[in-house]
Amino acid sequence: MRRVLIIGATSAIAQAVGRLYAVPGTRFFLVGRTAEKLQAVVTEYQARGATVVGTHLWDAQRWAEAIELVEQARERLQKFDVVLIAHGNLPEQQQLWHDLTQTLEQFHINATSIIALLTALVPVMEQQQQGVIGVLSSVAGERGRMQMAVYGAAKAAVTAFAAGVRGYLTPFGVRLITIKPGYVDTPMTAHLPKNPLFASPERVARRIYRALERGGPDILYVPWWWRLLMAGVRLVPERLFKHLRI
Repeated sequence: MRRVLIIGATSAIAQAVGRLYAVPGTRFFLVGRTAEKLQAVVTEYQARGATVVGTHLWDAQRWAEAIELVEQARERLQKFDVVLIAHGNLPEQQQLWHDLTQTLEQFHINATSIIALLTALVPVMEQQQQGVIGVLSSVAGERGRMQMAVYGAAKAAVTAFAAGVRGYLTPFGVRLITIKPGYVDTPMTAHLPKNPLFASPERVARRIYRALERGGPDILYVPWWWRLLMAGVRLVPERLFKHLRI
């Protein structure tokens, strides 16, 4: 029996990962922001033979409720074999340059809420001494960019905090995988012009599933070639990089 907690369960990537787990014997606790979308996911997974033992409506701006959310999920599942944290939002940076309130809200959605969830999960995973956590960060966190300044800063914070959590939980037999997708063709990126760098949610999900189930790198770039591309981006001197309109 697999006991799976998915936070951000209505996102395209999370739904695609969940489908791979949605087989008889899997028990889900699903967290999402919209009741109608969350119910659609529940119905699909149940049709595939999985059992959904509970759902929770949660907006990432309510990050202070992270402990309550995790406790409710543990009460229903008893333990976590797999945790996937996959919520987030990709704001249009141009709208944020002169809006402090929105800037902070977007940072809390994409960073503070994830830090809060990981902090709430630490004592639970430490006690059960098994399981795997997958955390969606992004290649956008590798370097500050004009067009993704807030989103990139948030994902850099997630990556750094996840590394600290990984170091703490490793002696307890718990794995933590920081997942760094590149461009993925989802509703979150619908406002971006498409190009050959975009991957499908299904392709990304298959790689995430393999890493969660079979092991893999602590930091997972999906598709794999983003590791090479971002290595090149990090080598560009700042005096040149600051002039790039990206």
